[in-house]
Amino acid sequence: MKRWFDLVVLACLAPVLLGVMVVVGLMVRLTSAGPVLYWSDRVGRRNRIFSMPKFRSMRINTPVVATHLLSDPAQYLTPIGAFLRKSSLDELPQLWSILTGDMSFVGPRPALFNQFDLIALRTRAGVHQLTPGITGWAQINGRDELPIPQKVALDKEHLNCQSLFFDIKIIFCTALKVLRRDGISH
Repeated sequence: MKRWFDLVVLACLAPVLLGVMVVVGLMVRLTSAGPVLYWSDRVGRRNRIFSMPKFRSMRINTPVVATHLLSDPAQYLTPIGAFLRKSSLDELPQLWSILTGDMSFVGPRPALFNQFDLIALRTRAGVHQLTPGITGWAQINGRDELPIPQKVALDKEHLNCQSLFFDIKIIFCTALKVLRRDGISH
């Protein structure tokens, strides 16, 4: 049922978002050197590695670590990188990952392949069984500000409370947070 929900929502959103994605892609291309998309190796369901696309908001020489681990993340941002992150427009290419089944609209955010502490805690909690999502319970309850054990505890709550109604609630709360730019890293 969740997969069907994802595909129906994707089919409804794709025509509307396609134009936005073309404009954002052009903005990325015209304001910085390098590819429009950044393909990030992420940990998916059952700890399988997959490549997740995002509009590139960081310069091409940025170390491959979680943003909060960079000493000065702002130095790596492209001219429109901060805007893309604040508006969450950098996330739009992840619709591809939903189409391919690597992601869902709602689930734990996929860890970077080298976030071993997060991967280990999620595996112990059984959260690795979930398909990762563009948004999730942890994202609407603190996002980047959460320490990893708290993030995993919220992911575990999500695992235990799975339902279509819960997913719709998370999507609605995410939309509110994005509009308010609440909890979004710069």
